[in-house]
Amino acid sequence: MNKTAILFAGQGAQVVGMGKDLADKFPQAQEWFTRANTVLGYDLSSICFNGPEVELLKTENAQPGIFLVGWVAFQLLKERVPGLNVGAAAGLSLGEFTALTAAGTMTFEEGLRVVRQRGRFMQDACDATRGNMAAIIGLDEHPTREVCSEAGVFLANLNCPGQIVISGEVEKISRACELAKARGAKRALPIAVAGAYHSPLMASAQAKLDAKLALVSLKNPSGTVVSNVTAQPHDSAQTIRARLVEQVTSSVRWEESMRCLLSQGFTRFIELGPGTALSGFMKRIDKNAEMLNVADVPSLEKTVAALN
Repeated sequence: MNKTAILFAGQGAQVVGMGKDLADKFPQAQEWFTRANTVLGYDLSSICFNGPEVELLKTENAQPGIFLVGWVAFQLLKERVPGLNVGAAAGLSLGEFTALTAAGTMTFEEGLRVVRQRGRFMQDACDATRGNMAAIIGLDEHPTREVCSEAGVFLANLNCPGQIVISGEVEKISRACELAKARGAKRALPIAVAGAYHSPLMASAQAKLDAKLALVSLKNPSGTVVSNVTAQPHDSAQTIRARLVEQVTSSVRWEESMRCLLSQGFTRFIELGPGTALSGFMKRIDKNAEMLNVADVPSLEKTVAALN
């Protein structure tokens, strides 16, 4: 029998129109979007559905927007496949908050508010620094670490074999890209982001996030939820807060996280939320893993058919 894990998208997956066809077709989906607007006190749904893109790209909107669409996808999937047995969850960066919320660590309202605040705090850190990120394609971790050390930048995301993201000051990222190409990287491309996520340049967001999380009564997760920071399951509510604060400046150890789940016998993974980046990573990590996704009505119908 297949052991199933759910995976939640991270920032960068946002796209204008996300969630709209789900809300148009399913009244229960529309209810979640309306509920989110009430919780936040502004029309996040309209930004997700209609943009403009410049608004959706703002970290304080992108993060709760992706959280919301991933959550709605999960709720619809549970309704359409009542016998679905989910044994584990993980999420890329902000997606870890969605995974923890899905596992009952916090309520939907708490998760949504915290993610919105996290986005604001990270945007403030971006505005106060001159940071950027770059994707290093086709270079292994060890030489990439050497490049980071030499250029004075940081490993942000260890996504899958052959794809690592680095983070740091703008000029140093440019230097790191040159060094990576000289070391044999197939490509080293700066990414259009607001700042240097998952690096010490985000440190100012940590204390603010810690203070907000202190107001949330975190519970033990109902199942396995893998931490981005440790690439191991969260062990208790007491440590979850510390790991989520640490995550802001730490590397996202995604490949290791997926290998943790694979080692526990998980063979089927369902990506929830906009995009299919996590499915692409898994193909590079273990091509034998079964990947499904729910981002819109067609992908929902396809996944429901596969599970039923």
